Amino acid sequence: MTTPKSPSELQAEDKPGLRGPAIFLAQFMSAEAPFDTLANIASWAASQGYKAIQLPTLGSQFIDLARAAESQEYCDELTSICATAGVQISELSTHLQGQLVAVHPAFDALFDPFAPEHLRGQPQARTAWAVQQLKLAARASRRLGLTAHATFSGALLWPYVYPWPQRPAGLVEQGFEELAARWRPILDCFEEEGVDLCFEIHPGEDLHDGASFERFLEAVDHHPRAAILYDPSHLLLQQMDYLGFIDRYHERIRMFHVKDAEFRPDARSGVYGGYQGWVERPGRFRSLGDGQIDFKSIFSKLTQYDFDGWAVLEWECCLKDAAQGAAQGAAFIDAHMIDKTRKAFDDFAGVAADADFNRRLLGLPDA
Repeated sequence: MTTPKSPSELQAEDKPGLRGPAIFLAQFMSAEAPFDTLANIASWAASQGYKAIQLPTLGSQFIDLARAAESQEYCDELTSICATAGVQISELSTHLQGQLVAVHPAFDALFDPFAPEHLRGQPQARTAWAVQQLKLAARASRRLGLTAHATFSGALLWPYVYPWPQRPAGLVEQGFEELAARWRPILDCFEEEGVDLCFEIHPGEDLHDGASFERFLEAVDHHPRAAILYDPSHLLLQQMDYLGFIDRYHERIRMFHVKDAEFRPDARSGVYGGYQGWVERPGRFRSLGDGQIDFKSIFSKLTQYDFDGWAVLEWECCLKDAAQGAAQGAAFIDAHMIDKTRKAFDDFAGVAADADFNRRLLGLPDA
């Protein structure tokens, strides 16, 4: 029988660089085993071949965020539960709480269920609660030994994403000023805790592409903790250059969701989807390997730029069952992992050299 690895042993294996596979648990949570408790779902994830789990924090099914922010003993208990199962925690997620930091009134009713029941119908109190949730997550992440955190930016400007009717002058600038004012104290809290705050670049959020992230970055004075959760599926569905995105923003990319997608425009609809369901839309999320995304190039680029973080499966697919997608996902990620070389491939043909030798090769006189 294999002895479970201790938290310290798992931590020792957590070498810098691209690591994986890990899995985001939001799409798998339920009231039924093995998806009902942290111990059960951690054991399930390990049985599927995953080495780490990314934990959603809304509610207390897997983690009590307030308790984790204050109690090191509790955080050590969570780490131990995961280690016994054979996984570690890669990151925490406050996607749904982050959404509530900035909500346009048009979406109040739809986003209200993300907040505790006693705060529904009270937008200002809901926002204050969401801000506090993010700050708790910063402290909890530090206690758990984590260095990055996943969230959404929320949106004040999304109803105006397409400029018709014409947007009045200054609207976008004021929107980003307000967004920055709400997030700056949160970013400062993450700075105090030594944790990167990674915004998933995602349609429906004010930070939905590179240009909007740059606006935000400028508005928060290039805050060192303002970072990117890179998910190529959301870029493909906007018809962006998702490989060039890595070249441009690699210094700010500090988290990675491995999610596939495909875009099949036709004579009826394109990027906007024609209000159709996910199966009928030209742009669809798919299980890993079933879409169009070039993951070999993505893993190569992230390795080239010394990305230090987890490759985290986020399963979303309009066709394939979640259990099948999860079962196939670990092997898919494993097959794309790269152990970065520490020597040049042509070192075997190298020659010893010094400055004088190089001068002779250049036809220069001795120094």
